[in-house]
Amino acid sequence: MKFTPIETQRLILRSININDAQDFFEMDSNPNVHRYLGNNPVTSIEQSKTWIRDILEQYKNYGIGRLAMIKKDTGEFIGWSGLKFERELRQEFNYYDLGYRLKEDFWRKGYATEAALASLDYGFKDLKLKEIYAAADVNNLASNYILQKIGMQPSGNFTYDNSLCNWYVLKNELA
Repeated sequence: MKFTPIETQRLILRSININDAQDFFEMDSNPNVHRYLGNNPVTSIEQSKTWIRDILEQYKNYGIGRLAMIKKDTGEFIGWSGLKFERELRQEFNYYDLGYRLKEDFWRKGYATEAALASLDYGFKDLKLKEIYAAADVNNLASNYILQKIGMQPSGNFTYDNSLCNWYVLKNELA
């Protein structure tokens, strides 16, 4: 995927690559990061590489996928954000999903909100998507707050992996 990085005030969102595996492992091996993601942190860097290969497949198959979140001032990988074409979480239909995940040291600093807003802007203005969806475990108060703060509208609940999740949608006002 030939992707021009997205820049925000404090971040660069760029394509993920296999060289990000160590950072993915550091993030995804933290049980706190996976508290609302099925409590199943990775245990090897190979698992992180597999996840990255899945993202690279998304790029190839759909021209879109999660993006590395890089701090502009330090060049440090702090997490990922972005859109992906989703076919598994809600199997009754396909949709574009907004997501984000950060290393714990970068929680509560506004990075997820900043990256999510840039992702919505990219999805609506550049990709011309009609709507973007997102989900959050009902107990993940921070993620639910972010999704509502960026304008996503609650549109019900569903159960995934034995967890009750809130479902959100935002329609493109320009479409």
